[in-house]
Amino acid sequence: MKKIDELIMDVIDEVLSKSARMKKARIMKSKGKMIARKRKLAMKRKADPAKLKTRAMKKARDIVAKKILKDRDKSDLSIAGKEALEKRLIKKKAVIAKIAKRILPKVRSAEQERLAKRREKQ
Repeated sequence: MKKIDELIMDVIDEVLSKSARMKKARIMKSKGKMIARKRKLAMKRKADPAKLKTRAMKKARDIVAKKILKDRDKSDLSIAGKEALEKRLIKKKAVIAKIAKRILPKVRSAEQERLAKRREKQ
């Protein structure tokens, strides 16, 4: 059985058809509480470099998607629109990697700030 992180990364990397998207939705609905619990536990610890790199990639992907969509919101797109967007994002993998490399220090500093606030609360 795949780990939860692998399931989430699969969603990011592949273009999903309507049936595949609905299947992922069912899986995520059943695993949602467990994912939330594990995320809560993980947020208590410092993220490792691989996790920070993944966060930077996600942010970079969002930046490129926002440029492609211009003023539209991703949630307003139809399923076909989301598929088309994912196909265009796959073609822009090199650009996404460059942006991720550039924003990695910001992600790292945000993580440090998050941990500092957490320690301050306690």
